Amino acid sequence: MQELLIYLDMAGVFVFAISGALAAVRKNMDLFGIIVLALMPAVGGGTLRDLVLDQPVFWVVSNTSIWVALVGAGLTFLFAHHLESRMRWLIWADAVGLALFCVVGAEKALVVTGSPLVAIMMGVATGVAGGVVRDVICNEIPLVMRADEYFYATAAFIGSMAFCLLNYLKVDGEVALWASVAVAFASRAMAIWRGWRLPKALH
Repeated sequence: MQELLIYLDMAGVFVFAISGALAAVRKNMDLFGIIVLALMPAVGGGTLRDLVLDQPVFWVVSNTSIWVALVGAGLTFLFAHHLESRMRWLIWADAVGLALFCVVGAEKALVVTGSPLVAIMMGVATGVAGGVVRDVICNEIPLVMRADEYFYATAAFIGSMAFCLLNYLKVDGEVALWASVAVAFASRAMAIWRGWRLPKALH
């Protein structure tokens, strides 16, 4: 299971780096700007998680995440001009990263604290924090705060909660990881396609 967690984490780093790089390309940034903005969502959420949990920051312990993010940034720099709708690609790359990171974050927090509540909170934070930093640097309203975005942090919450529930039910660890990632991604994907959103307070 530990090996699978590493692969999921690296996959999340890669796709979130692409989302950050695509955001930089949309803002006409140069190569350095693309690299910086790729790193923000790729390592931002995990950094916040590790600092809150008082754990060694993952990319300081191993530089692999940085190299994976740089590869994602480089590929985006080379091929982004072939994409017809960069915003659409950004949204879907972000959805994949969100699903991967929320579950990886929840798993790590559950191991460290043993608290499902903390695990869910850290899962959401891991999934959304990096994207918030990315959007703030781009001088845009973060996706998580946009009224026209559906089930963003909610999808991370659902994925994190699914993992904690499956862990409580003693479901096999790898099955629980894959199922939770699928639930989180499906929640976000269906919300994008069908326009799902949470109810607002009555005025």
